Amino acid sequence: MYVAVKGGERAIENAHRLLAHERRGDRDVPEVSLAQISNQLGLAVDRVMTEGSLYDRELAALAIKQARGDMIEAIFLLRAFRATLPRFGSSEPVDTSQMQVRRRVSSTFKDMPGGQVLGPTFDYTHRLLDPVLTGESSPEQPAMTDAEPAAMPRVTDILGRDGLIEASPAEDPEKPVGDLTRDALSFPADRDLRLQNLARADEGFLLSLGYSSQRGYGRNHPFAGEIRLGEVEVEFMAEDVGFAVPLGSITLTECQMVNQFKGSDTEAPCFTRGYGLAFGQSERKVMSMALVDRTLRARELGEDIKAPAQDEEFVMSHSDNVQATGFVEHLKLPHYVDFQSELGLLRKLRKEFADANETPVALQEAAE
Repeated sequence: MYVAVKGGERAIENAHRLLAHERRGDRDVPEVSLAQISNQLGLAVDRVMTEGSLYDRELAALAIKQARGDMIEAIFLLRAFRATLPRFGSSEPVDTSQMQVRRRVSSTFKDMPGGQVLGPTFDYTHRLLDPVLTGESSPEQPAMTDAEPAAMPRVTDILGRDGLIEASPAEDPEKPVGDLTRDALSFPADRDLRLQNLARADEGFLLSLGYSSQRGYGRNHPFAGEIRLGEVEVEFMAEDVGFAVPLGSITLTECQMVNQFKGSDTEAPCFTRGYGLAFGQSERKVMSMALVDRTLRARELGEDIKAPAQDEEFVMSHSDNVQATGFVEHLKLPHYVDFQSELGLLRKLRKEFADANETPVALQEAAE
């Protein structure tokens, strides 16, 4: 139960002024610009856009600046702004097979059509602090060459030609796609809702669940079939002209996990899929998402549900960092009435306990 605090309005106003002062920091240090955040803290911007469900680099950079670098607070700010925007419709499904690839790696095949493209990655860097970055730095220009058009079929498509992996789900244009931002979550949830939930979910939460599933709490034995980073065109069906028109391109990271499946009475042994997709360069997020997506398919694949990562109600009800933050941080707010009630009850119970323990002694003394 919340209660009003006398004089609280003035205290809150002063707290806001102090927060703005702390956010700005030393006035002798130049203020960081949104362009600097967007360009030099790009992975933070990508995470805020993904979990904030709004693809806008400038607004995500603004949220990070306003939140003093607190990613979850920035995600909260971006979602709150997103909730004020009008909706004109839905874009067409993006076709990631037509992605202009900047990075493409696979742990399943060394040589594959289109080749491996390392792109910008920490994978092969030394985890050593670079003192050069303490000041202004001018790194060398990256090696450039003319791009040669080459087909880059998905690894899952290659496996699918021989029937070694389950078929991709058939598209049903008539079936409405769930929307967690408009409708309350209910169970059991279909895969479209699960994937939407995982895309907005906290990266750290998914990482822990995905890790647990690899360690035996979810029967997950994955291979990174393919991870792609690049630009994909977004189209919108314009009813006035009768065809889809391009709106622009966005940067996406996609992950397809290849998982073992021993088969069943009706299904031959084959590989199964786990899928992840996120804004920007978000590899850890999409890999974790793909791991958890596959684990949540336990019911569909007839597997025993024994681990937290396999329980869709547990995962989906606790994955949202904005909701989790509100539930945890509300404990900082006044609960004076509740606590006084608990305190009074505890004192009463302790008195009853003490009286009960003193009774046998009093009876014995009376008998003597």
